[in-house]
Formats: sequence, C-alpha cells, structure tokens
Amino acid sequence: MTQVPTRGGRRRRRDGGSTTSARDVNYRNLVNPFPTMNAVSDDEAESIHQTALRVLQELGVRVLLPEAREIFRAGGALVNEDDLMVRIGSDMVEAALASAPPEIMCRGGARHRDIVLKDRGLVFQPGAGCPHATDLERGRRPGSGEDYRELVKLTQAFDVLHMVPPLVEPQDVAPNVRYYMMMEAQLALSDKFPFVFSRGTPQVQDSFEMLRDFRGLSDDEFMAETHCYTIINTNSPRQIDVPMAQGLIDFARAGQVSVVTPFTLMGAMAPITVAGAMMLSHAEALAAIVLTQLTRPGAPVTYGTFTSNVDMKSGAPAFGTPEHFKASLLAGQLARRVGLPWRCASGSAANIGDAQAANETQFALWGCLLAGSTIIVHSAGWLEGGLTISYEKLITDLEVLQMVAEMCVPTEASDDATGFEAVAEVDPGGHFFAAGQTMARYQTEFYDPLTADWSSFGTWSEAGARDATTRATDIWKSALQRPGPQVDGDRLDALHAYIDRRTQEGGAPPES
Repeated sequence: MTQVPTRGGRRRRRDGGSTTSARDVNYRNLVNPFPTMNAVSDDEAESIHQTALRVLQELGVRVLLPEAREIFRAGGALVNEDDLMVRIGSDMVEAALASAPPEIMCRGGARHRDIVLKDRGLVFQPGAGCPHATDLERGRRPGSGEDYRELVKLTQAFDVLHMVPPLVEPQDVAPNVRYYMMMEAQLALSDKFPFVFSRGTPQVQDSFEMLRDFRGLSDDEFMAETHCYTIINTNSPRQIDVPMAQGLIDFARAGQVSVVTPFTLMGAMAPITVAGAMMLSHAEALAAIVLTQLTRPGAPVTYGTFTSNVDMKSGAPAFGTPEHFKASLLAGQLARRVGLPWRCASGSAANIGDAQAANETQFALWGCLLAGSTIIVHSAGWLEGGLTISYEKLITDLEVLQMVAEMCVPTEASDDATGFEAVAEVDPGGHFFAAGQTMARYQTEFYDPLTADWSSFGTWSEAGARDATTRATDIWKSALQRPGPQVDGDRLDALHAYIDRRTQEGGAPPES
C-alpha cells in the first residue's frame, strides 16, 4: 500500500483508504532565508544613486497632473509650467525617504491574512495585468469577468499567494463599471490583501468606499491603517501621467499603499545597460515616493522596479534573462540604500507553459529572492511578457513557490531530529523504514508535491502518461470547487446595492 502524497498535505493510499494525519503547513508571514547578492560594489551602487539624484535635480521629471505639480512646488521643487518639468532636490528626496515607513502592516479581510511589508519579509503575488487568459480546455482568449473571478478563487485557494493582484483584465465588462466587478470579486471570494486600480479619483474613491463599508470601518479607521494597495507605473522615461500622479496622491491621503514600479526596458524606455536602466528606474521611483511624502508625510509607499531587456531582433520584452537577474540584484542594492520595503518581478516571455516558461520564471524568481525583494509579483502564471495568464502555469509555478516557502522554515536540529536513538536502533546494514523515528514522522516529515508525480515509469504510463501541465488542469479545476471565505451576508447585500446604484448612475470612466 504505497503512500501517494496529495495537495493538502494529507496522504492517501492506493487501496482507497486514507490516513488521518495531515502535515501542518503554514506559508504565511514568510521570512527570506537567502543571503542577498550584489550586482555591483557598494561604491558603484552609491554612484548610481547619486546619478539618479542628479537626473532629478538637473533634468527633472515631467508631471502631467497640475495638482501634483503644485504639491511638488509647495515642497520646494522647481516647476516649469511651460514644459511641465519638475526638478527635485536631493534634500527633498532624503526627507521623503526619512518620513516613509520602513514597515507597512497590510490588513486582509481576516487577521490571519494580514501581511507586513518589511526588510527580509517575503510576499508572493501571481501574474497580473494580463489582457488574455488561457487554459488547456478553453484555449487562449480575451480576459473576461468570469476569468477574473476564477483567478481570484485560485489566488485564495493557495496560502503561498498573499495578495490579490489585477490578475486579468475583464474585457467583457465596460471600463466605467469594471472596477465594481473587480472589487466585488475580491471582497466576496477572497479575504487576502486586495488591489485597487489607479484610474482616476472617482474610481479610487468608489473602491475605497466599497472596501471601507464591507469591512465595517469608519472613515478614520480606514485611513488609520492600510487595507489595500495600488500599482504605480511611471511612463518611462521621466514622466508621471495624470492617473498615476493622482493615484499617488489619493492613496497617500487615504493611508493606503502605493507600490511604485517604473517599468524600464533596456534599450527601449531606458538606457540599454543594466546600470543605466536601473539608474533611470531609481530616479523615477524616488520622484514618485517624494510625491507621496509631500502629500502626507508617513504615507505607506514601497520602492519598486520592473527592469528587463528587450529582444533586439523583435523588439519584444524578455524576462528571466541574465540581464533581468542582474537588474533585480541591483534593484535590491538600491532598495537597501533607500531603506524601504520593495517590489520585484518574476515572469516569462514564453508563449506557452513549456520548459522555456518554467526556466525563465524560476530564473527570474531567484533573482528576486537573492536580491532580497519584499514583494515578488508575476511569480505564477505569467506568459508572453504579461499578455496572458495561464491557469496551468499558475499551478505548476506554485510548486516552486511552495518549495521556496518550505525553505523559509528553519531546519529542525533537536536531539530527536538529530537521530542518535534512531541510529542506535538500526543494526549496521539494516534500514530505517520501521525505526521509531521514521514511524513517528513519515506521514508529516516531507514536503507533499502539488503537481509532481514520483511514481515509476510503468505506473505513470498505466495511469495515462499525463505530464505536469495536464495534471495541473485537474488541480485548478478542483481548487475552484473549494469553499471561499465566510462572508457577512448583510455586508455583501449592501455591497451589491451600492454597485447597482452606482452602475445605474453610470459609474465612473477612467480618467487620464
């Protein structure tokens, strides 16, 4: 009766019986166990930082939102209304870095879903922002509201994913009401830390109201703690557009966290070198961080980067490359210089979930881990450089994330674990299968794989010779059937009533 590991940490037997013990697994509140690795010397990293400060002071950043320019001007920046350029002194940058919090408590819908963004903390997100979804049964397709709801369920189902991102863009829902659908799905189907798009103040304020009321908070209680986040992408090179600038202001005023993420592709929106691209990304991130602190000193904000290279033959972005890895390491050095929690990214440019996709995603993931990233986004499911999220790849990537999470657990070295008594019990040339230590621990000692099949070739062939991607289909379909979090019925009814009323009023179109 061979033991076969299954998803939940529980082991079943081939004869149909089951054991009663389950492996206790906790993939929340992870601490990165890996030492950080530098891309350049400390002196060179400091030189890059100083060059970024020079860019901000001498060249400046174009800021398209008048309100943001006024905030910069009031804070001491030089603002030219003719070309909309804002020049920021190094003293302003250092003051902003001193006021931004080094740790951010992020409240989920349940206390066990709270996460803390801090040095050496480790938070995973699945792929995000994709216009398409794909799976083996339905194929590649434009993202829909149903896809979004399913992907939120899958994010909820696996504890190694800690935040709900904008997984797929629901293109069958009109932009003026799409954010209602996305917020309702996050609140009704998940109790993890939720996302709000920065697509203009009206949409942001509606989203804040929905979240506040669903969690039963007053305005003061909502603003006193961080309950949601947004992603802020600068328009590289050296530009912050209207919705992104407004998002930085709106989130800072409300005490919610902006994850600042310049997206700088080497040779496209940034210099072609790793150092040059990261210098520009660093400058843009600092400019955005300054805006949040001028708006509300102490507002939660994270440093971030998404810097990789392009395929100079096709012009397409490439991820999981040596340059991407080095850029992540350099970002880590710069993040440690500014002293804030920070965001880095995995991902793949492959078109299907094949060996290329797995190699690129895992190689990029290790760049993030060794860089000391706080939040690792696009860590599961991301294909085509972000054009598609794959259900099967999300599952196969989760295998690696769970194994990384296992590495975050300290190795036990108690007297019992060290095993003197076990060795004394077994004669030379014998075996440990029936040793007391083995019998006490065999059901819970080892990691239970999610997608891996460790059966023999013959057994695997007799069972249909199914590869990991095919097995992943069964896993995601099964995960969709799991019950979601318990939701207060009255609050859910009130949320639906709010959405119905605001939809009748026309919602709010994205602003730019």
